[in-house]
Amino acid sequence: MGRHKQPEIRDRILDACVDHALVHGLPDRLEPFATASGTSARMLIYHFGTRDALLRETLRRARRRQRDFFGELVSPRPEEPYPSTLRRAWQVMTGPDGRPYLTMFGRLREDAEQQLWPGFRRESTTDWLQPFEEGMRGMGRPELATLVLAVVRGLIMDIETTGDVARADQAFDDFLAALALLAETPATSGNREVPTAPTTFDG
Repeated sequence: MGRHKQPEIRDRILDACVDHALVHGLPDRLEPFATASGTSARMLIYHFGTRDALLRETLRRARRRQRDFFGELVSPRPEEPYPSTLRRAWQVMTGPDGRPYLTMFGRLREDAEQQLWPGFRRESTTDWLQPFEEGMRGMGRPELATLVLAVVRGLIMDIETTGDVARADQAFDDFLAALALLAETPATSGNREVPTAPTTFDG
């Protein structure tokens, strides 16, 4: 009789691969994953089929962790102004606990790794809209969630490109100040008249 695969072993191996990839990036060979998970390349193939299949599952498991982690950070909290929630979320996302996820998924914008997850660009653009909408609904302007998402994504790409965290932090604080002004302006149907933002906001 053939050996039966044990889901709990496969799950443990996958978690170990995710932990490794968040620190070191996706490997070109199976050996780093084998070492990190305490197994062999042959057993990795046995459990996951191919190297690319393991890499795809590693990315998806890491993305699930990120969505749970970041989703909790940006979810609205009772009796806390949402801009304060966003400021704290930004600090954690761009700090030591959040940066490994930003680095991993920032690389998926590159063509070579994009092949592992062809629909990632679209999915990563839309999957944060709901928590931002919930937060902005508390300010009476759920439609501004798209603006919040665009600014967060843009500044994260800026950090990944330049490494200038201090400048991005200042830009995000300026954005929150502008967001508070926008939220004070009632939404109207049709053409909306947008108030002039403070001069410190690069928008």
